[in-house]
Amino acid sequence: MSLGLAHFLVLSGVIFAIGVIGVIIRRNAIIILMSIELMLNAVNIALVAFSVYMRNMDGQVFVFFIITVAAAEAAVGLALAVVISRNRKSVDVDDFNLMKW
Repeated sequence: MSLGLAHFLVLSGVIFAIGVIGVIIRRNAIIILMSIELMLNAVNIALVAFSVYMRNMDGQVFVFFIITVAAAEAAVGLALAVVISRNRKSVDVDDFNLMKW
């Protein structure tokens, strides 16, 4: 039995669904950032699968840029979470009302 495009797309869909559920259900900022990373990695799996299936490198180039953006997002997001947790003593997103007028 060989792995085809459908297998990778199902895996990508399951990982993306886990990420969406994590963003919707969890209230911890760090868990939400991890769930966003899961969703980005699910998209990366799908792009690489399509890239290999179509024998085209465009998908793999997009994955490179997505990984770069994800690293920057993680660094900025975690820095904000650390600063807010030091000030508020919590990383619960319901407690993040610093930007309200």
